[in-house]
Amino acid sequence: MGYKIPGIIGAIWGFSGTFTLIVFAVWRLTPVAVESLNYSFTPIQWLALIINILYMTYAEGYKGFQLAFAPRVAARSLYLAENPTPLRIILAPLFVAGYFHATRHRLITSYALTTMIICLIILVRFLEQPWRGIVDAGVVIGLIWGLIAMMYFIMLAITSGQYDYSPEVS
Repeated sequence: MGYKIPGIIGAIWGFSGTFTLIVFAVWRLTPVAVESLNYSFTPIQWLALIINILYMTYAEGYKGFQLAFAPRVAARSLYLAENPTPLRIILAPLFVAGYFHATRHRLITSYALTTMIICLIILVRFLEQPWRGIVDAGVVIGLIWGLIAMMYFIMLAITSGQYDYSPEVS
């Protein structure tokens, strides 16, 4: 492992910047989700809350973060530590998230997913409580799962002798 000091700084900046962005989303969405609990839910709303939390835990937390995003962020952080460039270091959170110097498939997926998330955020803002809180509750749980997965995979990447996830760099 040929880590370089600028690369290590970039890797720390990349991982912590990406992690902090997700923490910020949890911090912003949690009060909206909690506020919805001040409403008297109908049985349909309770059912929607439970189904949404279960679905988002699986789809966003497990499939999205644990199986895909978190291992790749850790892999790209390691790659950055070993292969620093000024651009990668300066824009390290964008690099580790897969927005540049990535395979064509990764770039398309990253930008398409980001566009979809932005559109969903805009649409969910039009929902009134408690529906907005019901949606945001599932997102918060999925994001928290994602944060835990990111911590797990970065620790695995740092402590294992061989980290077997692809950084998907071009």
